[in-house]
Amino acid sequence: MISRLDEEFSFYQKALNLRSERQQILASNIVNADTPNYKARDFDFAAAMKNAVSKTASSLEMTDSRHMQSLGSSGLKLQYSMPYQSSLDGNTVEMDVERNKYMENSIHYEADLTVLTSRIKTMLSAITG
Repeated sequence: MISRLDEEFSFYQKALNLRSERQQILASNIVNADTPNYKARDFDFAAAMKNAVSKTASSLEMTDSRHMQSLGSSGLKLQYSMPYQSSLDGNTVEMDVERNKYMENSIHYEADLTVLTSRIKTMLSAITG
């Protein structure tokens, strides 16, 4: 039963971790919008999620049962964004594009949380009767 619950929530855990990591990267892009020669970065969420789901074992070995499982997504391949219009200072951050990506990622994060909350409520309802 416990392994079934782990399988059920593993997908959502990975999705939320990747969404959180992407949110930090996009926020970093927005913060550095006026930094000369800063290159905007991002990653392909679909490819990263596919990679995270297909991984069966972590690259770190757990030598003790009290160790925490790694939640980081260290295998991300960050890519530089290609700007639609170049700037004189070499900065590739385009605020409209970055804000749209940030808001879209936020909406997906909230949707994932809503679905996860619904699954938990359904399971609690089934357990309590």
